[in-house]
Amino acid sequence: MSHGDTIPLHSSSQSDIDEIENLIYSNPSTVLPARPPSPPRSAIPVSSSPFMPSNLRPPPPLTSTKTTNYKPTPVPSIPSPPPLPSSGQSNIAATGFGSPPNTLTEPVWDTVKRDLYRIVSNLKLVVFPNPYREDPGKALRDWDLWGPFFFIVFLGLTLSWSASVKKSEVFAVAFALLAAGAVILTLNVLLLGGHIIFFQSLSLLGYCLFPLDVGAFICMLKDNVILKVVVVCVSLAWSSWAAYPFMSTAVNPRRKALALYPVVLMYVSVGFLIIAID
Repeated sequence: MSHGDTIPLHSSSQSDIDEIENLIYSNPSTVLPARPPSPPRSAIPVSSSPFMPSNLRPPPPLTSTKTTNYKPTPVPSIPSPPPLPSSGQSNIAATGFGSPPNTLTEPVWDTVKRDLYRIVSNLKLVVFPNPYREDPGKALRDWDLWGPFFFIVFLGLTLSWSASVKKSEVFAVAFALLAAGAVILTLNVLLLGGHIIFFQSLSLLGYCLFPLDVGAFICMLKDNVILKVVVVCVSLAWSSWAAYPFMSTAVNPRRKALALYPVVLMYVSVGFLIIAID
């Protein structure tokens, strides 16, 4: 088939085309006119600033009446934390928390003051009336041996100064009697089933020598036999009264006399030594 040849339409198709043409030419007013072109749109302004200017009016300023009547809402204050405890090592050690204080690097004067304070405190608890005398665990909880050592040496020196001859021998006898007697009496209490620490008992017996030290010092100043007897008797009663509650509570009540008799015997021996030395 060549390009110039035409294909005839079907009879039904041709009739449809004729009907459409008749409708168009017979009613020309029914054809809608073409839509007019839309007006050109305004161009959107492009600005280099990231913020667009606002057309809203700013709010009016507050008047004086409003400012005076305005009351700000109170804000609840946050309670301040409690103050931290002082960083002293003594407070930490006293409450039982933290490491104990290092006494190797402290000044010598601090060590001397601490030891003197401990001696005075234990002396008050043992020799003088206080509410802790009936409980030896509370009275000598912080026991030491510096106080007993000082009282034994002081009593030996006082007796040697009171002696007219052989001062060194008097000091040696007095020191040996007191030191060995304290050890023997402590072993006696432990063998009787006493509930007391060995060094705690030595500390107790040494602090009970304080009244005898006072009596020996008075007898050294006043060389009078009657005065010596009175002072020694008072000193013996004071020392025995100081040692009684601790030794009696440490052993069984049925063995109380076996624990107290050697203690009183040692103090009586020291008393006779004070009176006899001239």
